[in-house]
Amino acid sequence: MPTLGLFHKPKKEEDEKTEMPPSEDKECPEKTYLKAKPLRDLSDLEEIKNEVKNGNILILRITPLASKSIDDVKNAVNQLYEFAESIGGDIARLGEERVVICPQNVRIWREKTPISSEPLPTAA
Repeated sequence: MPTLGLFHKPKKEEDEKTEMPPSEDKECPEKTYLKAKPLRDLSDLEEIKNEVKNGNILILRITPLASKSIDDVKNAVNQLYEFAESIGGDIARLGEERVVICPQNVRIWREKTPISSEPLPTAA
């Protein structure tokens, strides 16, 4: 079966390689990773904060901690909220079980739903 070349680089007529000009800033930015982790205990907060300080985005599943103590979940989320504010980052809830926390160079888009005076449709 012939290949369509979908996953192959097209051949160039010229074999010359173009070089990128050296950047003025010698430091290359570190990669940002999106990591999913469970929040099992309040002791996990330091690791989470370090990950965010290093520029990573974390999606935290809070169910393991919630099964132990709702008060610990509230405490953890409040600490993470204060941390995110202190570094200029962002934090938001993703449904009932997850929280996302981002470093200062990332913002979470929030859809603003207009408040309507019309009644909501019902199944009846």
